[in-house]
Amino acid sequence: MKQYHAYLRHILDHGTRKEDRTGTGTLSVFGYQMRFDLQEGFPLVTTKRVHLRSIIHELLWFVRGETNIKPLVDNRVTIWTDWPLKKYLVAHGHEYDTLNREALKIHQQAFEERIREEPGFAARWGELGPVYGKQWRDFGGVDQMAEVIEQIRTKPDSRRIIVSAWNPPAIPGMALPPCHAFFQFYVADGRLSCQLYQRSADSFLGVPFNIASYALLVHMVAQQTDLSVGDFIWTGGDCHVYLNHLEQVEEQLSRALRPLPRLVIHRKPPSLFEYQFEDFEIADYDPHPSIKAPVAV
Repeated sequence: MKQYHAYLRHILDHGTRKEDRTGTGTLSVFGYQMRFDLQEGFPLVTTKRVHLRSIIHELLWFVRGETNIKPLVDNRVTIWTDWPLKKYLVAHGHEYDTLNREALKIHQQAFEERIREEPGFAARWGELGPVYGKQWRDFGGVDQMAEVIEQIRTKPDSRRIIVSAWNPPAIPGMALPPCHAFFQFYVADGRLSCQLYQRSADSFLGVPFNIASYALLVHMVAQQTDLSVGDFIWTGGDCHVYLNHLEQVEEQLSRALRPLPRLVIHRKPPSLFEYQFEDFEIADYDPHPSIKAPVAV
């Protein structure tokens, strides 16, 4: 993942200080691209441990078209909890921005327990609106993921094998407008490649997830369409490091790179929409310890 380290260093060396929606502040550059040959290994960061369970469950959640956090929480994946939790706490009279980390942790545990145990509560407070999965599977009635599979099988030279999560009329109803907004598949020489455009990139916490998630998606789509994997190209718009992540980034950059792991898919299900968590194994993953950092909400 030398490409990712070079990307972080580029932001630290050339970034401009900017204000942002969360009030945290960032170092930001506009426009950057990384290319990963998926034949060379699975592009999972090795200079800190990345939570694989979250990556896999979140991607399957997207692919199934789901928009409520309950399936994630049921599988101990909490990466989407912050947004509905904030909405819930504000609605119940809490000053969210004044709560310390320990208080937030207590509120989150109670909130997630109710999401797991109370279907009505989950339906009311766990819904994120028409976020990624909704757009991927039902963009104005169009199942974009099903169309992608059909196009790759029948029109592999098409320049229109595209999925968009950016749906302007639907954005006001979303808990968070899509950051990874648009991706395109490309077939050449029996290999499937994909390029993602990410309009907003939390470079320390989010981007390693996004790279691994879309690399996994390429492997899944390639398997379903009887192709080998090619390149995954990540293109970022506002590429930023939050000011409260600077120490963590420097720590990560001080660590030595380790060999990339391998992705093993244990079966080929009948369709893209029938993969299960147990179908995937990341072999030979030997990362440095995780580095904690706060999420800007």
